Amino acid sequence: MAKASIIPVICVEEGSLAAAELPPMHGAWAAANGFTGQRGRLLALPEADGGLAAYLFGLGKPANRPALVTGLAGAALAAGRYRLEGAYGDPTLAAIGFRLGAYRYDRYREGKPAPELAGPGRADAAEVDRLVEAAVLARDLINTPPNDLGPDAFEAEIRGFAAARKMKIKVIAGDELLRANFPMIHAVGRASTQAPRLIDLSWGNARDPKVTLVGKGVTFDTGGLDIKNPAGMLIMKKDMGGAANVLGLAHAIVSARLRVRLRVLIPVVENAIAGAAFRPGDVLKSRKGITVEIGNTDAEGRLILADALALADEEHPDLLIDLATLTGAARVALGPDLPPLYSTDDALARELMDKGAASDDPLWQMPLWSPYDAMMNSKIADVNNAGSGGFAGSVTAALFLRRFVSEATTWAHLDIYGWAPEARPGRSHGGTDQGIRAIYGVLKRRYPA
Repeated sequence: MAKASIIPVICVEEGSLAAAELPPMHGAWAAANGFTGQRGRLLALPEADGGLAAYLFGLGKPANRPALVTGLAGAALAAGRYRLEGAYGDPTLAAIGFRLGAYRYDRYREGKPAPELAGPGRADAAEVDRLVEAAVLARDLINTPPNDLGPDAFEAEIRGFAAARKMKIKVIAGDELLRANFPMIHAVGRASTQAPRLIDLSWGNARDPKVTLVGKGVTFDTGGLDIKNPAGMLIMKKDMGGAANVLGLAHAIVSARLRVRLRVLIPVVENAIAGAAFRPGDVLKSRKGITVEIGNTDAEGRLILADALALADEEHPDLLIDLATLTGAARVALGPDLPPLYSTDDALARELMDKGAASDDPLWQMPLWSPYDAMMNSKIADVNNAGSGGFAGSVTAALFLRRFVSEATTWAHLDIYGWAPEARPGRSHGGTDQGIRAIYGVLKRRYPA
């Protein structure tokens, strides 16, 4: 086997080594090394002449096993070409897991070469490619530091994305936002040296069901005049994670040629501090005509999303979904790995959770609890952008956004983190994809090519 160009990785459930039907020499070697299929463990199997025959890879026990457990092998193996064998389960998910585990972000330094996967042969190769490419696109964008991905550079990236997929694109930037009635996008981004903008992409047949995606594109968030502390600002390059994941999802939709008229709206700003910055106590008029008192300039994401959602809502889409790295309260409630999901359609929410659970892209439905609307009361405007009392911050943010959606048949909001503070199966530390596989799975079922 040492001369073979492709090295087998034999997947073994914990306690089921016998099912792998290893040659006696390899079975004895595994036993001598205490290998029983422990999750994430790799064991090299030698040939008689001392070369490498294969690796054993432990899947762990079936209970609570991540669907992308093979990502642990992709993360740990050295450069080379590998083939999955054994009890890896769904071949498409196994391949996605391995390849996402092998993800590296090496733009600024020479990194460890990544392993390559050949097969498994029963995997849907096109589906593997599009979902891996979607996740990598999101991760690369989030991981890019803000000096190399400000509003100007982000627009350039999106223009390249649109051109490669033959998507139509329209950009409204700077003071033109005021003339086009996007006052809150303008207000949030006007203090930056790079102009705020709204990027509008479209693709597909106008007669097909209208699916609109909105992604928060804050390329860096200082908190504005209500400035964040150093620890809170440290990873704020990820505050465009909603936009990055929307682009990844759009890639998967276009690649699969789903039967939709797709629209993607991305408000792009830097929430900077300068003399032109919007202030606590300001009252902004939104595109929808709702007036918003600014209780906190660090609650800026909901402001730019509100104008974009209002635009999306005007054409009565069949499905409107927004993704945003919106609140720290979401992390307090559910942690970094489990994004809250809000929706006006409980059936859609259940479907998204089911697809997410099946593809290791978990979501959890939270309530649009209308009595909490009162937490955002303002004495001088229609609403305050920051809830009072410090309670239910993710819920009140979702309720704020709901005010700007009235015509869409169905709306869903994902309050994602967009960041993996620790590596786990199929996810390296740093910028990460959330919501892509769950939403794509639902759209693929509803609107097949």
